[in-house]
Amino acid sequence: MEPVLQVALDMMQLKRSIGIAAEAVEGGADWVEVGTPLIKSEGAEAVRTVKKAFPGHKIIADTKTMDTGAFEVEIMAKAGADIVTVLGLADDATISEAVLCGRKYGAEIMVDMINVPDKVARAKQIEKLGVAYICLHMGIDSQMRGEDAPVEILRKIVAEVSVPVAVAGGITSETVKDYVEAGAYDIIVGGGITKTDDIRKAAADIKKAMKGLKVDQTIAKKYTEDDLFEAFSKVSTCNISDAFHKQGVIFGLHPYIKHGTRMVGRALTVQTCNGDWAKPVEAIDLAKPGDIIVIDVGGAPIAVWGELASNSAMNNGVKGVVIEGAIRDIDDIIDLGFPAFARNAVPCAGEAKGYGGIGMEIIIGGQRVRTGDWIVGDESGLIVVPKEEAVEVANRALDVHEHETRTRAEIRKGSTLSKVNELAKWEPVK
Repeated sequence: MEPVLQVALDMMQLKRSIGIAAEAVEGGADWVEVGTPLIKSEGAEAVRTVKKAFPGHKIIADTKTMDTGAFEVEIMAKAGADIVTVLGLADDATISEAVLCGRKYGAEIMVDMINVPDKVARAKQIEKLGVAYICLHMGIDSQMRGEDAPVEILRKIVAEVSVPVAVAGGITSETVKDYVEAGAYDIIVGGGITKTDDIRKAAADIKKAMKGLKVDQTIAKKYTEDDLFEAFSKVSTCNISDAFHKQGVIFGLHPYIKHGTRMVGRALTVQTCNGDWAKPVEAIDLAKPGDIIVIDVGGAPIAVWGELASNSAMNNGVKGVVIEGAIRDIDDIIDLGFPAFARNAVPCAGEAKGYGGIGMEIIIGGQRVRTGDWIVGDESGLIVVPKEEAVEVANRALDVHEHETRTRAEIRKGSTLSKVNELAKWEPVK
């Protein structure tokens, strides 16, 4: 069977979802999924509305049912769903009841294997219960942690079962060919289509890539430890703050940078005292290319960094400096294009005395910073991301950025931010 493309509408606004689905169908999407968030926000009415809008397409109700299989399948089938999802973690009786109810009301059952420990063994068990599809699903939280795509597991499941296998989770035009070659029949794509500013093109690109054609697209790509500089370079500190729930924001330091500059790198920490610029300058020789020197002077008023230090740092591949204290030679540093953040700028510098140290944990703008943590700075401010959480935070920040790209596209078509997000509808009930 030729693989099909299923577009997943994982959002909370029904009207917006219909518009996005229409563009995706024009681009070649074969099936339309009413995603779990949409069902939770709009109920069975979302399925009913999508079915009326796309009567010639299979409609999937992604209920992820865990209990009362028959009842939930009945609700979705009566609303117009052709396929209803049940979790592979559910009891066998729940799945069997869902299958029997589906036969009664004309709906097929797809079992979602998200978080099932032994997916191959469970797939073989589930097939015996009479399901129509098995879905290998990498959840969004797993994607954000940069976990590897489960292509090898997909191959094993396809080899062990005779029912069609669907695959979902972070699929892009760059990766979809691997899933098709591994035997997937139903290719489920959400953000790789719905977060773009050109939905039709994104869907068409996925369809082309499913056939093995080369397509240049990076939307919804998930990054690993090795790609963090690239990932953080694509997002703003505002994106990171939103993704990181306002954590990591460094308060009170001012950017001394050219317009449009973005500073990204790993921290090399320094601690010194008022006006003592010895350790900050020595840190330049210890820094690796791509590092950012982060200096704790306790907010003291005499400068510990200037233009000569900036020149030296640039020669060694240092990406910027952050100072919980004072800096000088601002005009020269900005002309150099060397990103600098400090609590204040003054003309006076101190002496090289050599107090303090390099590489210890410090506090900058109220945030703990360790050598190896990620520092991102731009005209909106500074943020530190702990190295242990950097992969997940970077991927979530990119997700925020991509959602904003889609929202911006809808605003430019004549909408407003309030209308796109249906703010009045979703205000708390008073």
